[in-house]
Amino acid sequence: MIHPSEQVLREELAACYRLIAHFRMTDLIFTHISVRLPGPEHHFLINPYGLMFDEISASNLVKIGLDGRAVEDSPYPVNPAGFVIHSALHAAREDAQCVLHTHTRAGCAVAALACGLLPVNQMSMEFYGRVAYHDYEGIALDLAEQARLVADMGDKHVLMLRNHGLLTVGSSVAQAFLRMYYLEKACDIQLAAQACGDLVLPLAAVCEHTERQFNQPQRPLAEGELSDPDALDLAWKALLRLLDRVAPGYRD
Repeated sequence: MIHPSEQVLREELAACYRLIAHFRMTDLIFTHISVRLPGPEHHFLINPYGLMFDEISASNLVKIGLDGRAVEDSPYPVNPAGFVIHSALHAAREDAQCVLHTHTRAGCAVAALACGLLPVNQMSMEFYGRVAYHDYEGIALDLAEQARLVADMGDKHVLMLRNHGLLTVGSSVAQAFLRMYYLEKACDIQLAAQACGDLVLPLAAVCEHTERQFNQPQRPLAEGELSDPDALDLAWKALLRLLDRVAPGYRD
């Protein structure tokens, strides 16, 4: 029998896979998203390796431990690279309840640029000073890379895997997804702007202010200043309504 809280997390994670497919951020059966389950065991859910993301549902997600072994019977294997990356971050970061990794065209391109992510557009300001970088070491099949991956990410919520792709973490599936959605948008906009000519970048003080607007909506506000603390919750609920229209099978 599945605990009610686990069922909610299964549905949220399955929704995230379907949304990544809907917004065309997939790489066939590769890349991965995981969510940690409540309890001291550090069990987490991850995709059944071999299924396209639009085939993933709440019931076919695989529950594994930090050793990469399934803790419940499943007909599906687990992507070993997914285990290496995700188990490292779930073990090291209590706030990394959800870990999301992609290989998109825009994300891989910016991850290969020496400058990394630039504050080109309002969307990128959310990540100003909040992006970590990890140098490429090959396909993530070496357990020794886990310590370096964790060290490079530090306390950041966004990791650019050089010559590889993007990774976000969040305290919820919704937070990790929305971070990835806007990180992808920021990368896409940057590439378009760089292709057109010289960039105009805002002053550092403006970038820092905008980052706080995004990430600290509960901070003390100056006179006449407004905030938007409900944005994430409202956006996630809207996304679930979208899925209920176009791909309701994610809850199965």
